[in-house]
Amino acid sequence: MGETLLHWLGGIPGEVQMMILSAFPLTELRGSIPIAWLNSQWVWPWWKIYFLAVAGNLLPVPFLLWFLEPVSEFLRRWKVFDKFFDVLFEKARKRAGTKIEKYEALGLTLFVAIPLPVTGAWTGSVAAFLFGIPKKLAIPSIAFGVAIAGAIITLIMSGTLAGIGFLVGSD
Repeated sequence: MGETLLHWLGGIPGEVQMMILSAFPLTELRGSIPIAWLNSQWVWPWWKIYFLAVAGNLLPVPFLLWFLEPVSEFLRRWKVFDKFFDVLFEKARKRAGTKIEKYEALGLTLFVAIPLPVTGAWTGSVAAFLFGIPKKLAIPSIAFGVAIAGAIITLIMSGTLAGIGFLVGSD
């Protein structure tokens, strides 16, 4: 998927491609960091990959938080969109539910920080909306979670975590 997106973004500078990949809901930084790390055309230091990925992943967050409610309300007038939002919101509730309900902003940070598919900034923004977390708390919570997830993935890609495991003697 990453190669297809990169081909599609062909004439755009690599840094902008990286930010677009990080902002895209299917890749976010969980996909863009490994893509950047393994891309032979982008020979960047780890810190550049990390900062581009985090910045790109955070780009859609304010728009999602401000416009998800009015857009979903408007589109729900049509049955197909009503069904789509029911499915989307139900999946987000199931994925994030108890953590965010119980711990609110801290739970949102921890949910977004888990570097697994469908736990990123997009789902975190939907969850913040669904659980009524105010935007002034949701934005920094999501940003901190994205920063943590980016750090974990960067450490994995750099081999640092493997090196620590070797030094500690884990099998």
